[in-house]
Amino acid sequence: MAKFVALILLALLAISMVQTTKPYGPGSLKSSQCPSQCSRRCGQTQYHKPCMFFCQKCCTKCLCVPPGYYGNKAVCPCYNNWKTKEGGPKCP
Repeated sequence: MAKFVALILLALLAISMVQTTKPYGPGSLKSSQCPSQCSRRCGQTQYHKPCMFFCQKCCTKCLCVPPGYYGNKAVCPCYNNWKTKEGGPKCP
């Protein structure tokens, strides 16, 4: 019986560890990963330099960069909700 309980606890621990590693979402990145993720995000824009500047600023604050080249900001609420003084989106 003790072996069964230990096995169940080990399985629950493994499942919880798998669920905490997420490819996108708040806190899914380390700040050292921001340049590569922003290069991916800004890779197809004609405004590469400003895109990279603001993306890295947002990534450093939010530790998240949405998937794809455009849109999908709902995956990263901090990234999505950070606005300029005029009320426009701050993060690309």
